[in-house]
Amino acid sequence: MKYLQFNNGDKIPSLGLGTWKSKPGEVYEAVREAIRIGYTHFDCAHVYGNEEEIGQAFTDAFAAGETSRDKIFVTSKLWNNRHRTEQVKPALELTLKNLQLDYLDLYLIHWPVVLKDDSMYPQTAEDLVSLQTTPLEDTWKGMIAVKETGLTKHIGVSNFSPAKIKKVEGATGVRPEMNQVESHLFHQQNELKTFCDQSGILFTAYSPLGSADRPANRIADNEPRLFDNETIKKIAEEVDASPAQVMLAWAVNRGTSVIPKSVNPERLKQNLAAADIDLSEDQMNELAKVNKDYRYIKGDFWCIEGSDYSLESLWG
Repeated sequence: MKYLQFNNGDKIPSLGLGTWKSKPGEVYEAVREAIRIGYTHFDCAHVYGNEEEIGQAFTDAFAAGETSRDKIFVTSKLWNNRHRTEQVKPALELTLKNLQLDYLDLYLIHWPVVLKDDSMYPQTAEDLVSLQTTPLEDTWKGMIAVKETGLTKHIGVSNFSPAKIKKVEGATGVRPEMNQVESHLFHQQNELKTFCDQSGILFTAYSPLGSADRPANRIADNEPRLFDNETIKKIAEEVDASPAQVMLAWAVNRGTSVIPKSVNPERLKQNLAAADIDLSEDQMNELAKVNKDYRYIKGDFWCIEGSDYSLESLWG
């Protein structure tokens, strides 16, 4: 397994298990099996609705001697309806209770979007709170505080642009340690990755295989399919791997962390094995050319008419 390193020397495995869309009733066995076959990096979030089951899987795996707390790296995320400074610690404490852990390795602001306290997803503009009312800098101050208390070892952001990262750092003097964003061969995020690299910010790729199992209302007609790409298929043959493994190996080989989701035991093994596939410089250059700057998770579900949120402001 390859690793990325934080500034203090802590390491995060380059490939982990994503748990978005892993249903209760399935995610427990997926996590237990992942631990058995060697996964040590688990990516969670309060809004996924499955942290209690994941927590039970951790506890049972510890009890069975399959792993221990110090051998796994666990990430979770602050949901949008808990962005005020004083809300961050209680939100993290609830996540820790659900995961049956004393601390996280990494805690992220899930989106640069604020919801009212009683809203999980916005139905109307009234459910959204302007960033003028609850600035991201206030949320970031809460994140800094929970790191200082030891509830999490590292803090970062998700779905943040360079401008938003600069804003929270400028207001507090504390730079996010990680940015987790959609990244795959059709949306390589080269400018953002360069910014993160130059700033000493680690980079995690979500939806690395295109997230074809996302909700139907978020799938566009005639969207490009990663698995149909001829370059990906050709390189898969060259390295005796599946197209999915090539996509994951590309993410690892370019120096990012990547978190594919699966509850299928065989796929779990294949995904983990992809972290050890070395692609040649020529193959990486070929794969660089397939970029389309195509975003599968567009974020338009936040951009409700009458609110302050637009695609331009979200990603800009």
